[in-house]
Amino acid sequence: MNERSAIEPHRRDERRRLALWFALIAFFIVVQYASRAEGAPETDPLYKWSFAVGSIIQEAIFLLIVLAIAGFSADRLGLRLPKRKWRAFGLVVGSFFVVQVFEFIYVAIAHPGNEQGLTPDKWQPNHAAAYIANGVVVCTLVPFVEELTFRGLGFYVLRPYGKWVAILGTGVLFGLSHGLLLSLPIIIIFGCVLAWLRERTDSVYPGMVLHGTFNLVALVAAVAVHR
Repeated sequence: MNERSAIEPHRRDERRRLALWFALIAFFIVVQYASRAEGAPETDPLYKWSFAVGSIIQEAIFLLIVLAIAGFSADRLGLRLPKRKWRAFGLVVGSFFVVQVFEFIYVAIAHPGNEQGLTPDKWQPNHAAAYIANGVVVCTLVPFVEELTFRGLGFYVLRPYGKWVAILGTGVLFGLSHGLLLSLPIIIIFGCVLAWLRERTDSVYPGMVLHGTFNLVALVAAVAVHR
C-alpha cells in the first residue's frame, strides 16, 4: 500500500467528522433562533430546579454526540494539559480582561440588555439554593461541553484549513449557537478569544477555565447589582 492510499481513508474520515459537526451545530443554531422567535424566554430560569435538571440532561446528550463524532479521542478534543502552564494561566487572565473591556464598551454603545434572559432582574433569597445549583451547572458543565464542542472537536476539524479559519469559524458559530441578536458580537468575540487561546496553548483546558470564570462573574454581578 502506497502512502497516498494510506492517507486518503484518513482524510475521508476527517471530512466526515467535519460534516457531522457542521450538521450538529447548524441544527442547534436553528433550534435556538426558532425557539426565540416563538416568544419571550422563560422568566428567571436560574431560580428553578427544573432548569438545572433540564440543562444537565441536554448537556449530557450533546456531550455524547460530540464524543461519538470525535471517536472518543482525547487528542481530537484537545484534552491535554498545556506544556507551559504558567504561560497558559497568564493568557487566560489577559484574555479575560480583553473580553471584559470589549463587553463594557459594546454594552455602553449598543445597550443589548439582558437579551439571553438567564440572569434575574432582582435577587430572591428564597430561591438561593436553586440559583446556586444552576450556577454550578452554568459555570462547570456548560463550559466543559461547549469547549469540547467548539474549541475541542470544532477547532480540530477546522484547523487543517488554517488557524484563522479555525479561530473565526468556531467563534462565529459559537456566537450563533446562543440564538442572540444584539449580544451576538460579544459572544462571537468571546468565542474567537477562546479559540485563539486554544491555538496558543494547544489545549482545551485554559478555555474551560476562562469560560467558567466568565459565566461565574456574570452570575455574581447579576445578583450583586440588583440586590
